[in-house]
Amino acid sequence: MSDAASPHQPTVAFLGWARLRMQAEEGSGYNLSASELAAGLAETGVVVHYLGSGLRYDLRPGPRIRRTEPWRGIECWELVNSPNLAPSALNLRNVSRERSCPATTRLVLRWLSRIGARIVHAHSLEGLSLDLIPAIEAAGIRVVVTTHNYWFACPQVDLLHREREVCLDFEGGRRCAECLDAPNPAVRRLKRRVGQSIERVTGERLAGSARSALGGMARAVADRKGEEDAPIDEQRMLGYDPNDAHAEGGYGLELRDGAIGPPPPVLPGDTNERVLANADVHLRVLNEYGRRREDGIAALNAASLVTPPSAFLGTVHVSMGLDEARLRVVRLGQPHFDRMHRAAMAAPGYRCSPWTPNDHRPLRLGFFGTTRPNKGLRVLVDAIGALPAEVRRRCQFLIRASGWDWPFRKRLSRYPQVQFAGGFDLLQRVASVGEYDVGVLPHIWMENSPLVLLEHLHAGKMVITSRLGGPPEWIERDGEATNGLLFPSGDAGALAGCIASIVRGDVAIPSPERIHRLSPHLQSYPGHVGEVRSIYDELLVR
Repeated sequence: MSDAASPHQPTVAFLGWARLRMQAEEGSGYNLSASELAAGLAETGVVVHYLGSGLRYDLRPGPRIRRTEPWRGIECWELVNSPNLAPSALNLRNVSRERSCPATTRLVLRWLSRIGARIVHAHSLEGLSLDLIPAIEAAGIRVVVTTHNYWFACPQVDLLHREREVCLDFEGGRRCAECLDAPNPAVRRLKRRVGQSIERVTGERLAGSARSALGGMARAVADRKGEEDAPIDEQRMLGYDPNDAHAEGGYGLELRDGAIGPPPPVLPGDTNERVLANADVHLRVLNEYGRRREDGIAALNAASLVTPPSAFLGTVHVSMGLDEARLRVVRLGQPHFDRMHRAAMAAPGYRCSPWTPNDHRPLRLGFFGTTRPNKGLRVLVDAIGALPAEVRRRCQFLIRASGWDWPFRKRLSRYPQVQFAGGFDLLQRVASVGEYDVGVLPHIWMENSPLVLLEHLHAGKMVITSRLGGPPEWIERDGEATNGLLFPSGDAGALAGCIASIVRGDVAIPSPERIHRLSPHLQSYPGHVGEVRSIYDELLVR
């Protein structure tokens, strides 16, 4: 019996790799965006099915699609035993199957026919293959692709060579071959098939907890090794002598070389422009990775519409061969954005600057993200150390970073102005509106439309951000008022200079109300869902 819905209800199939119910905990911002959009569309009457791929494996032979569980009105399915692994970084040595996998493509087409899909909305093809989009369109089903990153052009996903340097020239694909220390895909698939089969007996939560505990213990031992031999802290015997102008507090623990990795390279301020000017370089094809990029752009050109959340991301793909006529920028909206926006408007100081140099309390700066290199926490760490002591003492840094943060905490332990508060969830994020005055986004990759940037602006916060990728298109100025400051990516000294310019009063922090007026690209959640729904209707009429 067919699972298709009534012909009066449009049926849409979402494609991704992460489990929808995990939201930001798996797949980070891409999966949060996809999951909330799917849930919002379901509330408007759209019949939504979701297919995840590349994560689930078992010992039964061959790939297959199975139903998992409904989630917020969405029927969820998973492609089991996919020949392509997700996330894509694990699939780097499997490029031929990532370019084309006819058996899996036929399987997905049969599933689309079974559920009666009229629109396919691809948020990620990791775990699938590039020949899928042309095949779906050939079957008479319209395809919308939301590019949350650069996967169609880059198997590493971020156009970030070795996860620390923007890839301006992939050398026709030659540079991809040495980009990551990716595992043998056959071995990794076998490990997943055996490991996940054991999980189904012991329970996924118990097995996952054991792995996390063992990994955490190993990291703790490695990172704390040698502390007993660290030099004696000179401040240990200072007491609290008010005449000692150099005492800042803290222990200043020694850090093993390489524990937080080398500093990222400092990029020129016009890196965005250099990337867009590299059209000839982007189109070069010298090996199979070069052909993968060619196939990726061809797949986008086969779609009915490509909807990046930032104009920059779309323009990069145009420089690589995407037909500009297929491009439409669709700004992201999220329920927690709207809650943060309302919280800022309801606060007593909505029409006042949150901080001036005349205030007795410190300027509070907030970093929200992860400890992954691309988020640039290392840049912030170096910037804090580079601040003049008199400036740093007038600051308070709130760092909320999920992941292993011990080496970063250790490096900054000498500065009592720095607070590490662990990771965060969306409920805590909404409550953080009153915890900081200025957001810091020191990313080292060509960000698209980072949710944390939109969170800062919806919360009415001024932002200090790298001039790289999509974020600069949100930074606006009206006379002397601005909603953000830009600095060259990786330049810790320039970031420190931006912070100092606020502390010394050279740059004033506008009120949350002014920040909102200076940020015209902000989109509400109902507005985002409604815009996507109208795109579906337009394509169905077409």
